[in-house]
Amino acid sequence: MTTILGLSGSLRSKSFNTALLTAAAEMMPAGIQLEITTIQGIPLYNEDVESTEGEPKSVTALKRQISAADGLLISTPEYNHSIPGVAKNAIDWLSRPLSDIPHIFGGRPIAIMGAAMSNFGTIQAQRAWLPVLKALGAQVWTGGRLLVSEAHNVFDASGNLVNTQIEEELRVFIEGFANHVASNE
Repeated sequence: MTTILGLSGSLRSKSFNTALLTAAAEMMPAGIQLEITTIQGIPLYNEDVESTEGEPKSVTALKRQISAADGLLISTPEYNHSIPGVAKNAIDWLSRPLSDIPHIFGGRPIAIMGAAMSNFGTIQAQRAWLPVLKALGAQVWTGGRLLVSEAHNVFDASGNLVNTQIEEELRVFIEGFANHVASNE
């Protein structure tokens, strides 16, 4: 079975981006599974901590999950027109030591989507991720784009996707990325 790891770039318990991943998991084509994980518990990157205490267990666990997956789907919020600090921090930890980059990111198919309360979705955050992922050697999928605007109107209070247009856009996006990942195995 093909496995895609879904990573929410938000720590919020009622995150629209985690809800977007949950909806995506329900739409996966046959033979493809989306496992959702979190960046919760990853401390701020500090090279002194890395050299004296080693890699935190939360980072080691996330590295294992990414390495075991056939692809990575990042659902990113947008903070101040860019990448959320907590998400970038997680990637910074994942890229340490430098010798880990090839087996964590090298050639791995990665797609970026996102939901925000603004009218512009997460277009700036998605653009900001591109040079980061390129520098890490990831294979960023460019076969589709999903920008969920006014997310507070797209999900209900329980985090269920209730907008049929966004549901169809998500379905097309997920099928495209899932088929891309499956064809690269």
